[in-house]
Amino acid sequence: MALPAKNLLGDETSPYLQQHKANPVHWRPWSAKTLAEAKALNKPILLSVGYAACHWCHVMAHECFEDDEVADVMNRLFINIKVDREERPDIDQIYMAALQATGEQGGWPLTMFLTPDARPFWGGTYFPKKARFGRPGFIEVLNAVHTAWQDKQAELARSADVLAAHVASRLAPTPEGAAPATPPLQPLAEKIASMMDPDLGGLRGAPKFPNAPFLDVLWLDWLENRTAAHRDAVLGTLRFMLSGGIYDHVGGGLARYSTDAQWLVPHFEKMLYDNAQLIRHACFAYAETGDELFRMRIEEMIGWMLREMRVEGGAFASSLDADTEGEEGKFYLWTRTEIEKVLGEDAETLLGFYSLSRPEGWEGDPILHRLHRPDAQPPAEERRQRDLLDRLLAAREKRPRPGRDDKVLVDWNGLTIAALATAGRQLARPDWVEAAQTGYRFVCESMRDERLPHSIRGEKRLFPALASDYAAMISAAVALHGALQEDAIIGQALHWAEMLDRWHTDDAGSGYFLTASDNADVPMRIRGDVDDAVPSATAQTIVALTRLSSLSGDHALYEKAARTAEAALGRAQTQAYGQVGIVHAAALAQRPMKLLINDTAKRDRFVPVANRISDPRRVDIMLKKEKVPAEQVAGIAIDHSVPGAWLCIGQSCLPPIHDPVILEATLRSSRKE
Repeated sequence: MALPAKNLLGDETSPYLQQHKANPVHWRPWSAKTLAEAKALNKPILLSVGYAACHWCHVMAHECFEDDEVADVMNRLFINIKVDREERPDIDQIYMAALQATGEQGGWPLTMFLTPDARPFWGGTYFPKKARFGRPGFIEVLNAVHTAWQDKQAELARSADVLAAHVASRLAPTPEGAAPATPPLQPLAEKIASMMDPDLGGLRGAPKFPNAPFLDVLWLDWLENRTAAHRDAVLGTLRFMLSGGIYDHVGGGLARYSTDAQWLVPHFEKMLYDNAQLIRHACFAYAETGDELFRMRIEEMIGWMLREMRVEGGAFASSLDADTEGEEGKFYLWTRTEIEKVLGEDAETLLGFYSLSRPEGWEGDPILHRLHRPDAQPPAEERRQRDLLDRLLAAREKRPRPGRDDKVLVDWNGLTIAALATAGRQLARPDWVEAAQTGYRFVCESMRDERLPHSIRGEKRLFPALASDYAAMISAAVALHGALQEDAIIGQALHWAEMLDRWHTDDAGSGYFLTASDNADVPMRIRGDVDDAVPSATAQTIVALTRLSSLSGDHALYEKAARTAEAALGRAQTQAYGQVGIVHAAALAQRPMKLLINDTAKRDRFVPVANRISDPRRVDIMLKKEKVPAEQVAGIAIDHSVPGAWLCIGQSCLPPIHDPVILEATLRSSRKE
């Protein structure tokens, strides 16, 4: 079965695939039809994986995929498949693991060569058209792979068998031993802390990434075990990120990573998931310290999200490109002359707090940062600086903008909705909670046959969802319920838990697969245990079911979370750092926290305390007067006639608290005894 000899990406949902629809390459999307074509023609597959905001993906596209000479070789010798890693993280994880198993460093663009039945046998990342910088030219690579396939097909097939088996053992493993009796949170946090840069935050060396799963582990160990050094490692990392060039001081939002060790030179793409997780971490940091730096950055990041990332209907786009008009970072950079032109005499005031730096090796215009004046100044001075930055922002709005990948990814939107709801409660911003509710409604309305999609763009939906989509939206529902206390939100979350069970659970009932059981085009069903820039699907599922169980009172959900955590910990024994999300999630599941509040009619005594103190372990429930006058919770009778709060930790509850001051002290000190 041969598909048409032409580029077939024109009808795809993904903006990244749409970027390649005019290539002379006969691209196909990943699909059962494409895989059948490769088998029928017995031609090897060239798989190219990237994403819209990826700088080197654009470079390789321009040098190779837009080139007629390269395209001719690709079309003659291979079935060519283009994949958006954000739409198909399951496909990306499989073949990225295969590349790394060959000893190569992973990254995007991912370029893999597969047998006609989709087993990987060789690959790399970026290839130029002509050899340079020690990298072979792409045409040379294509011809060499073709020759090897013609002359050594049996040998390559055997190698592919070995590689496929290795990937399966890593991504769809069975437990090799019993899970530890207690999640090794503290030992893991100690190991992570030993790798942290004591002076600049983040992991030692360059490049520097936000690495949210590592920060989650350190922060939870602080909450549980009061390891102050781990708290300080998180706070220091956040302060440097939010003061450095990796942060967009003019418009808000964090870039994907810093290319240097000082958080100064960003790789300028902005990803929704990075900023959603950073808002959440900044909320924890502000609750702990009261440092105004965190409050200001929360406001700026959310302002950026609402201004630049919302699509029609109120959900959130995936990313902003690193490049503008083919030049990385052009949209974000400033010269002193440009600043003086916009601000006039006020330029000196701004540059008394902010610096323009052009470090060695950086070829663009200077990078604006505040590494030399990171601490928050008195409110009047910060407002003055913000007014000046807003004038730069207004001028910047007239520049050509970087491209935006406007597909709505359900799991990333779940992270964002939860962050907005949490920040809205904490900083008393009902407009942020409303934005979270609007995004939540958008996702709910995108369902078909009671199931979530994974990706949405305009009228197009990509079904079926991944386990991470259900997990992230369950957690979003729990966070939104904390702000709105609407029972219908719990009902929707319980339905998503049913869909997760129906389509993703394994035969043993010990956990979940990333892909749905009726997904017909995956070469293998993987667990989704491995962290990326966000915690793994397995980790997110454990957290989501634990929190939903606490909120709904459904103990069966907690049993599922506990079984999933136990099995995942068993599988993770051989993974030193790639599955820290599972350890973090299992520790949360071991000791969940629930706060029940019976407040005054104005909700002005206990609710503000709970709102102020964000805690990843806790769900909050406001008791309603119309319910039975007293209800039993873990052996404690709740008297609805008296304002108060009841904190349950693990399987037991503390005595009732009737003083908001005592509640605040209790929430700030609750830890493992």
